[in-house]
Amino acid sequence: MSDKKSIHGIWASRWVFIMAATGSAVGLGNIWKFPYITGVNGGGAFVLVYLICVALIGLPILMAEIMVGRRGRQSPVNSLIDVASESNGSTLWQLIGWVGAVAGLLIFGFYSVVAGWILEYAVEMGSGTFNGSNMEQVGNIFNALLADPGKMLIWHTIFTVLTMAIVVKGVNEGLERGVRILMPILFVLLVVAFGYGVSSGHFADAWHFMFDFEPSKLTAKAVLSALGHAFFTLSLGMGTMIAYGSYMTQKASIGSTAVLVVFLDTAVALIAGLAIFPIVFANQMDPGQGPGLMLVTLPVAFGNIALGQLFGTLFFILVGIAAWTSSISLMEPSVAFVVEKFKLNRLQACLVLGGLGWVLGVGALLSFNKGSDILIFGKNFFDFLDYVTANIMLPLGGMFIALFAGWVVKTRISREEMSITPLAHQLWLILVRFIAPVLVLIVFIYNLLQ
Repeated sequence: MSDKKSIHGIWASRWVFIMAATGSAVGLGNIWKFPYITGVNGGGAFVLVYLICVALIGLPILMAEIMVGRRGRQSPVNSLIDVASESNGSTLWQLIGWVGAVAGLLIFGFYSVVAGWILEYAVEMGSGTFNGSNMEQVGNIFNALLADPGKMLIWHTIFTVLTMAIVVKGVNEGLERGVRILMPILFVLLVVAFGYGVSSGHFADAWHFMFDFEPSKLTAKAVLSALGHAFFTLSLGMGTMIAYGSYMTQKASIGSTAVLVVFLDTAVALIAGLAIFPIVFANQMDPGQGPGLMLVTLPVAFGNIALGQLFGTLFFILVGIAAWTSSISLMEPSVAFVVEKFKLNRLQACLVLGGLGWVLGVGALLSFNKGSDILIFGKNFFDFLDYVTANIMLPLGGMFIALFAGWVVKTRISREEMSITPLAHQLWLILVRFIAPVLVLIVFIYNLLQ
């Protein structure tokens, strides 16, 4: 067992880590993307394939990242250096940490813009703007928002400040206190939204839409979609779980803790679908709207049903909190590294990296208006950030962390940190050495071809 201590602090308990890791994993994709792709890709058959993919990719790589972080007790970059050195491996493996830290910062650049839209929608919903609206009116409202860089800049700035205000406080006073407050609120709001969906009278339709077992809908593309989402839903490949693992108590079981995080992440996604789709069906709308489901279809739905203004506001607050907890985890790995590498304090590191994230966000929001003509490889800046991170940086990071944990880290080290049975450890080794890297590589190639 390692006796190292993180200079950044230690989570007060295993449950705090579980809340923090779940908060990182639960984001905008869980609230609308997973329910949507479940419905259009075979319902229950897709869910089954997704769960198998989580077991083969998500869980083993999540365990690997936590293991490396807890062994190294530093930022992702320095943890990888130390664990590689302890295993007589090359310190070039630190590049995984560099790629992850940069990816997290780039993702924050456009994620904060989308989160700003959610904050704006919460205000508009609360003020009654969407009451009695139709699809065309809500579409015009959203287009007007995209055409208004000033308003988007305000919300982007507010969200950036909210994120860095928690990160600057450190592990115990910032991240831990934040998740202790935000995650219970998120779960309560999710239960309220679920209850409201059940009361709409179309819960059975939503259940059938998501869980009817229809293998005929399960195409090769659907399987690849399940593979990809199983990887991305757990915040893998960007160093977040290495950083969070470095703050994990030594006595906590990595295996059982990772299983709980996976379970909660999946449960939130499924419950969100069962909360959203009854409302969509009650208004006879298209459940296959994709991104438009959250920003066009749902505002119309909430605007035309009893108590819709109240519950619509609560729903967008829920989504905003999910985005907030995820954004914290995007910035923490790079902040931890800057503190260690350049001997800055938390405030200085947050000002530098928060400023960089803010500048990237300005570029992203201008992609929809004044900067729409500026293209990088045929994509506007917002889409470019999304493409490079989701299709290149994160899959490569996840694949190489699996290879590092499986082939470079000494089995003695992983066995000590995991504290699982010899049989379970052997199974984990098979998954991170052979199965997970191959499946992530398939996702990587598929996304590039797309």
